[in-house]
Amino acid sequence: MKKYMKLVYIILFFPFIIQAQTFDDYLVEAAENNPALKVKYANFEAALQKVEQVKTLNDPTFSFGYFISPAETRLGPQKSRLSLSQKLPWFGTLSAKGNAARFLAEAKYQEFLDAKNDLYFKVKSAYYPLVKLQKDLQLQKENREILFTFKQLSTTAFKNGKSSMSDVIRVDIMIDLSNTTILLLEDKIKPLSTRFNKLLNKDENSVIKIHNTLDEPLLIKEYGKDSLVLKNPIIESFALKIKSAQQEVRLAKKSGLPNFGIGLDYVILDKRTDMNVSENGRDIIMPMLSMSLPLYRGKYKAARKQAQFKEASLISAKKNYENKLVSNYESSLFLLKKEQELIKLHQKQIIKTQQIISLLLTEYSNSGKDFEEVLRMQQQLLKYKISEVNAVNNYLIAFAKLDYLTSKTE
Repeated sequence: MKKYMKLVYIILFFPFIIQAQTFDDYLVEAAENNPALKVKYANFEAALQKVEQVKTLNDPTFSFGYFISPAETRLGPQKSRLSLSQKLPWFGTLSAKGNAARFLAEAKYQEFLDAKNDLYFKVKSAYYPLVKLQKDLQLQKENREILFTFKQLSTTAFKNGKSSMSDVIRVDIMIDLSNTTILLLEDKIKPLSTRFNKLLNKDENSVIKIHNTLDEPLLIKEYGKDSLVLKNPIIESFALKIKSAQQEVRLAKKSGLPNFGIGLDYVILDKRTDMNVSENGRDIIMPMLSMSLPLYRGKYKAARKQAQFKEASLISAKKNYENKLVSNYESSLFLLKKEQELIKLHQKQIIKTQQIISLLLTEYSNSGKDFEEVLRMQQQLLKYKISEVNAVNNYLIAFAKLDYLTSKTE
């Protein structure tokens, strides 16, 4: 994140800021504490637990029966029966279930990654306005100090008979406006800091530590559109969901095939007392094999069509998201370049306006004329400086948006 912070201009600390902290620390803190992100990760963990459940055989069935009226056999009367059976699905059914669940779980993880990237973007978008507000306050306070200087200058000129009292009153009006603007900006600190703290799941009154920045040129980072779709977690999530739907199609076909069952019956006999026979009272062991007959084909065809429609829907949704992603990318890149050009423009305007003010002040000191023009140009200079700060803020937010769209989080 340091490479982003170098893009901001020199900014003083807020009065309530006690020390510097790198922005990376806040990103880590948000990733660890944000409730919405925890929900996404818990959903992934829950989906992961489903895989083992669906790819495991159903529990075997054990039964016990006691003959109240024993059935007579050649070896003796039947006393009780023990049965153990296990159902077996058609070959490949369990693997299809497991694969479908596993792909869905992996899709949930990609959604978690996208949620993390989105959270980083939101944290940046909440942080930069705080930086902008700090700079706006600095500019307003600097402008007020300049106005106080102008007031002294106009008062001196009035005493010397070079100007009228109206020049002093004009400065007072602008000083009052500056004081009100500063108060409103200070009132804005609370909602902006609350928004930022809540993204980190912290108390709204927690101290925010802003990293001081260097005055360096703003440079557009190189972004490769070719990798835009390849690295996007949502696109990957769609791809995994499509694979899961394909496994569901396979599973629907497998469900229309017979299921088997194997089992073992153990019958306990009593000995015959009326006669002596060979192997008298020997218990009976009976292996068993069963098979389901999927005669009613309608439900299996419907299940297969449902899975196929689901796959087609996901393919279309994936393509639609890709189109939106490319569109958002181009829009953000245009905004980035636009703000860069505006920054260059405002820098030129600031330099030229400062030159004009210097000339006007020299003329006013000599003649006492055009003081109103001095004040107007000073306000114009302030406007250009604030516009430059706005452009820097918009640039950084657009920069963060491109990082989100291209899945660059470091």
